[in-house]
Amino acid sequence: MRSGAPDLTTGPALVMRSPDAVMRLERMGASFPTRLSFLHSLIRRLAASKVMVRRLVWDMNDAGFGDAVYTLTLGSHDYSLVAFSCPLSDDLRSDRVIAEAWDTSFVLFDGIPDAAEIDRLRRNAPRQEAGRFGPRDLVLSRANKSVRFFEHVADALAHGRQPERARLCDVGYLLRTTAVYGNGKFGIADRAVLAARDGLDGPFQAEMLTVWLIRDFSHDLVEHVARCRAPNTFVPLAPKLRRHIGVGNSTGLGMAPFLANHPVLLNNWVLARETALARVRAKDKLDAEMMSRLACLWRQAADHIAQWSVEDRALMARILRLREEWAEAEAWINPARLQARLYPIAALLDRSQSLSVDFQELLAALLIEMAGADSDDLARGMAAARETAFQPGMSVASLRGLLREHYAWAMSISFDAPAEIAQFWYVSEEKLEPRLGRRAAEPGEELELPLDIARQVQQLSADLSGAPDMQTVASFLARFPRHRHTVRRVQTTAAAPYAEIRDNLLSDRCLPIDMLRCKLAFFGASKFDPRSDRWTRITLFQGAPTAGEIAAGETDNCWLPVLS
Repeated sequence: MRSGAPDLTTGPALVMRSPDAVMRLERMGASFPTRLSFLHSLIRRLAASKVMVRRLVWDMNDAGFGDAVYTLTLGSHDYSLVAFSCPLSDDLRSDRVIAEAWDTSFVLFDGIPDAAEIDRLRRNAPRQEAGRFGPRDLVLSRANKSVRFFEHVADALAHGRQPERARLCDVGYLLRTTAVYGNGKFGIADRAVLAARDGLDGPFQAEMLTVWLIRDFSHDLVEHVARCRAPNTFVPLAPKLRRHIGVGNSTGLGMAPFLANHPVLLNNWVLARETALARVRAKDKLDAEMMSRLACLWRQAADHIAQWSVEDRALMARILRLREEWAEAEAWINPARLQARLYPIAALLDRSQSLSVDFQELLAALLIEMAGADSDDLARGMAAARETAFQPGMSVASLRGLLREHYAWAMSISFDAPAEIAQFWYVSEEKLEPRLGRRAAEPGEELELPLDIARQVQQLSADLSGAPDMQTVASFLARFPRHRHTVRRVQTTAAAPYAEIRDNLLSDRCLPIDMLRCKLAFFGASKFDPRSDRWTRITLFQGAPTAGEIAAGETDNCWLPVLS
């Protein structure tokens, strides 16, 4: 068992959903945030510590260009968001990774920066990948304004009005990040620096902290601009509206291969979520308090999906169906009927199988939220432990057994069919980011990334067919060294049931947006807004407590944001 992970071996047996169902792209692409999502875990930590954010520097001109520093103490360490706002012409503003200039740039700094450190970061942070960074720079990020909405909010506040509710529902953010880099990228601190620090030891906690602070900066920035325009009529954002303004994010193909490249980490995330769902499924009765919470969350989900609209026709059709199903299924949660039933949650989950995958996954997320703190301990096991060591002494017979047990899904794919190898993954030479090409129409196939897990497994199985049962893996690989990576992956995932995406990532049916949504839901994203099947916009921290509310003792996570 991983160090720090909860013990799942005690108590009654839990009924877990099968990896063959959970790890399909269609279901992964219907993911919703849960209580275990990383930003929700961060909010609970901040609230438990009653963190106070101090704005130590605010050096902005009337147009909102300049520097700012926000500092907080978490787990006996000081962390500072160093923010820079710069003029940017419209022809340079782009969400694409190839952009070279942004409205704002940020560094999460380890400690409290002095004037010399701020000056160093001022020279480098706006350059992002081209800048020079060091071991006290923990996270690097940049963001563009949602220009029309930013201007609308600034103009409204300057003239003594609050922004229009409908426009706030449609957009929901003032700044939209196009990258949030951590884990040693571009010379910043390695993950090991934070791995043992209380408060930032979970997955992506430093990155989530950075985005949460960027959110407060965006609120302060638009109020500053509005105040400077008309100090006599200016009004601040109403608390309810301030809370509903999150941080946008634009995410593309660069994130998609992450899940395939980190199978143990993916398993830990999904295992935690599925264990949380199994725990609540195992409840034999619901008391009045839980029934009330179930009904309240059902209405919240209904309001959330009613306020969720996108231009993408395929997703909008799914949302419309989900709204209808959700309204019709509200009759399922009749208190008298549910409270009289044994294992009522299991009955709800079983009944949901006749409805859409979107309905099933929203219901699963709701039930985890309904259980409250019952599964918060599972968050401790979501970080990745070091992968298990390669086992050269394993017998060929045992390796074949692992393939039969865990990779039957891979054996059923026919790679002789052109549709099953229609796409290939490669890395862009210009930006060193993953891309997806069409094999029949684009060059670069010889540079293909090894994301063809199912094909690799089939090739391994074919070469194993002639090997003696008692032959060791080491002896087999001496003859077939090209399978070393695949053998190690098979051995590693034997103890990680949710490690593999159980679909063909080369198929013409593979939509990268499904992988993006799965990962972003674990981050805690909502309001998924696909712009193609290869990139999407989302909102982070919408509806979550602001820095002022956290300091005042607010602990509400706001599972799905709703503007009331």
